[in-house]
Amino acid sequence: MEYINEKLVEFERYLRNKKIAIIGLGVSNIPLLDYMYEKNAKVTVFDDRTKNKIPEDIIRKINDYSMTYFFGEDALSNLKGFDIIFRSPSCLPTTPELVAEEEKGALITTEIEMLIKMCPCKIIGITGSDGKTTTTTLISKILQENGYNCFLGGNIGIPLFTNLSRITPEDIVVLELSSFQLMGMDVSPEVSVITNITPNHLNIHKDLEEYINSKKNIFKYQNETCSLILNYDNEKTKKCANEANGKVIYFSSKNKLEDGWIIDNGIIKECMDKLRKHIINTKEIALRGIHNYENICAALAATKQFVDTKKAAKTIMNFQGVEHRLEFIRQLDNVKWYNDSVSSSPTRTIAGLNSFEEEIILIAGGYDKNLDYKPLAKPIVEKVKGLVLLGDTAPKIFDNVKEELELQNKNIPIYICEDLKQTISIAKKIASPNQVVLFSPASASFDMFKNFAHRGEQFKKLVNEL
Repeated sequence: MEYINEKLVEFERYLRNKKIAIIGLGVSNIPLLDYMYEKNAKVTVFDDRTKNKIPEDIIRKINDYSMTYFFGEDALSNLKGFDIIFRSPSCLPTTPELVAEEEKGALITTEIEMLIKMCPCKIIGITGSDGKTTTTTLISKILQENGYNCFLGGNIGIPLFTNLSRITPEDIVVLELSSFQLMGMDVSPEVSVITNITPNHLNIHKDLEEYINSKKNIFKYQNETCSLILNYDNEKTKKCANEANGKVIYFSSKNKLEDGWIIDNGIIKECMDKLRKHIINTKEIALRGIHNYENICAALAATKQFVDTKKAAKTIMNFQGVEHRLEFIRQLDNVKWYNDSVSSSPTRTIAGLNSFEEEIILIAGGYDKNLDYKPLAKPIVEKVKGLVLLGDTAPKIFDNVKEELELQNKNIPIYICEDLKQTISIAKKIASPNQVVLFSPASASFDMFKNFAHRGEQFKKLVNEL
């Protein structure tokens, strides 16, 4: 008998004759255009970009569907009198125009929130400042390779709300969730993972507290049957246990827990009833770095109730990682080049530096998210033999590293460049055999690139042309 999602049927019935706003024509909202048209909904589209900046095929679709639209910086001044508003993750629920409409009775939501509310199967949600994509991808692969029909979405994969009719109670949905997606949400997945919390996106969130509170929504609405997987070594995630409603499961690379998942002397172990069961030797894993071993612990904890741990370990040992995350590009003149473009914060770059035993030539710098670069200075001075900088944050990184060099009475060559091509040229000149050139910006990409993936692709292209 074919499964029918009654919640979805009821929601689609509710949509009839409702005035619906779609804010932002990004990846998550574009499928809503087709969906709402098929449901005969009255749709108005908003985007802060001008019309000429929006892809022609999207404009054509809006016109074909006879949807009203408002584009440009003041587009939201026309946001009045709507019943349901689907916001893009970048349009925070604190936006004054949204607050005003909510006070008048409008439902403010996102495609990801409606997915979670109406999903008929178990959901595993992953958030954190670092490690989300690797952990999410690994969880998905473990489930898929062990017989589950798994839907991957959120920050990666495909928008899933418009695919709800395909999802059955026997499936599993795995979601990577950013602070922007979680903010304002009043529903949580059954299994939630927080890899870590460090200052991030402070150029958009009003302060660190708002950022952390957004992350907490991943578990805030759980019940006693749910589980929350936390990084024991991170003070901010560890404290989340005090507010948990379900079972708390820890992982750690620094503490020998009695219960949970640990990395101990190069072995990933499951700790239960004061016993420690050896699961995987890290030498058998393709991924590099203690941060990735922590991600593996989180993935094992999240999938344990669904998949035998020995079978999960086989998937992990064959997992080659995710593009732009300590991605090996090539070896040239006995120098290894790595692309870690995803590292958009100092903490991520520190993790990258700690993943190598070899001497490092570091390429860093980019768009400024108002982060503190002082913590990055000491690891650079200790691990890096040459520093090549670019972008808006180059002066910040330079000043902090210079100060640390003076404190330690050390010296390393530092170069400030105009573009990515110049950084690669200099890195090639100063790198010696058996060293690593690591592109790990510790900054966002938006000063010169569309996103971190575009930045990483450009880096790989230029390195492969050497």
